Amino acid sequence: MTTPGPTPSAWLMFARQVIEHTARRADAAVAPSAPAEPRAYSGVFVTLHKHGRLRGCMGVLDDRLPLAEAVRQAAISAAAGDPRFSPVAPGELSDVQVEVSILSPPQRMRSLDELELGRHGVLVRRGLRRGLFLPQVAVEHHMTKETFLGLCCHEKAGLPAEAWRDPATEVLLFTAEVLREP
Repeated sequence: MTTPGPTPSAWLMFARQVIEHTARRADAAVAPSAPAEPRAYSGVFVTLHKHGRLRGCMGVLDDRLPLAEAVRQAAISAAAGDPRFSPVAPGELSDVQVEVSILSPPQRMRSLDELELGRHGVLVRRGLRRGLFLPQVAVEHHMTKETFLGLCCHEKAGLPAEAWRDPATEVLLFTAEVLREP
């Protein structure tokens, strides 16, 4: 008899607990235990919103880590390590909504037709440069496929916007299980 895996809300509760420990400057490594769920994944991102605006977003792209450790690291980084924002303060925790995105293993994009906005995220790589957009970014910002790829190259990877068209640039597609607090 197999036991069912954790519910999606278990990953959200775990990420929130890590964020709360981090904001209160408690040791996030001793936060309540994580759900156990062995599965294939290529990365995890934790995104924080406050009053509908981005408050932090950081990820871990190391599929050699257990999923729970990747969620833990991404949650700590989103709460205290996103260079665009100050660390989350204890007084704002009740206003912060948590989102966890668990990325599927990526597949190389061979044609623009393969990219489905809202379903696929993109990872572009060229040399030491890389950039990533989660699937929800294209929909939230009403992007076309070309804009999605171009902004990922330029804003995230520091490449020319048209670099995705160059065969020397690797463009990978992935899906994500996106879990959101209400």
